[in-house]
Amino acid sequence: MSKVKKARVNPIVAIVLIIIVVAWTVPTFGVFVTSWRDSRDIYASGWWTVLPHKDIVKTGEIIIDKDIPLDAPFEIEGTSATFQQWREGVQLEDGRTLRWYGNKRTKKVEVFENKWIGFGANLTTQNYKDVLTGGTITFEDGNGNTITRQGNNFADAVLNSIAVSIPATIIPILIAAFAAYAFAWMEFPGRKPLFIMVVALLVVPLQIALIPILRDYTRWGLNGTYVGMWLAHTGFGLPLAVYLLYNYISNLPRDVFESAYLDGASPFTTFVRLVLPLSIPALASFAIFQFLWVWNDYLVALVFLGDKNRVVTAALAAMVGEKGQDWHVLTAGAFMSMIIPLTVFFSLQRYFVRGLMAGSVKG
Repeated sequence: MSKVKKARVNPIVAIVLIIIVVAWTVPTFGVFVTSWRDSRDIYASGWWTVLPHKDIVKTGEIIIDKDIPLDAPFEIEGTSATFQQWREGVQLEDGRTLRWYGNKRTKKVEVFENKWIGFGANLTTQNYKDVLTGGTITFEDGNGNTITRQGNNFADAVLNSIAVSIPATIIPILIAAFAAYAFAWMEFPGRKPLFIMVVALLVVPLQIALIPILRDYTRWGLNGTYVGMWLAHTGFGLPLAVYLLYNYISNLPRDVFESAYLDGASPFTTFVRLVLPLSIPALASFAIFQFLWVWNDYLVALVFLGDKNRVVTAALAAMVGEKGQDWHVLTAGAFMSMIIPLTVFFSLQRYFVRGLMAGSVKG
């Protein structure tokens, strides 16, 4: 019985991978935490303060007798100090800190203690409510000023992105699967030159096609419509889809196709009953690529869709311009734009590596 030799993990590679994972995860976690924090807390402290830690917390107040003279040192809780010292804060023997609040007329001293603060202090869902609705947003900035602004109705942008991304992912997958099957297992005139042309289109930048397509869309009335976006993303995504699926489908066992043909199956039946089920890893791999690219696309949406049906990337760009200092709104919108792509990736990630390795090993 043969023994399989397990490969050792290089410590340097492991350390580099850990650094990369931390470098990607920590900022993402910071955005997530910030999106749940109150606007005043964001300006006052870093996002890491939501983790359990010790901090000085106000625990009470002491009202000073109005007849106590403040021009000379006076005593509070058994400790004597000048008014200026009380304003700066005086630490008592039991660990508490007393600090005079305001000017001499307030006659109020605040009590602070060094205590453990649990996880998630002062978290709120108001940021997401402000982002998802198009109503009026009211909050306080770092200086205590009340700010009132109009919301961006980010929920419509999320729905628009879904309406663009799902068809723009499914359509090129179906077309590319038919084309890849034909290039791999069907004989027809000009098959090799056509496949070379498809592969060559991978190096052509899409920017050179934006203006000609925009002129045609304007002539046909497709500018600013979902159909125009579906067609544009389908055209831009087909070369990669055909190439990726061809590498996978061409390596399927020939015996399967010969058996199907002997049983009288047509090419279409073979494609539907055999090729599609066997090509799920490659289809899922491209679906991840295409969906993430379409979802995160800004240029194509800006050119062909504009502000008529604003997608999440355009909505975030508008929020940065209009609300550049409102971090609680920006982080909530940024994390909202990440939820659906992360869900798609983790749902299909088990096929991801298998699809990427398509055609790389032959035995």
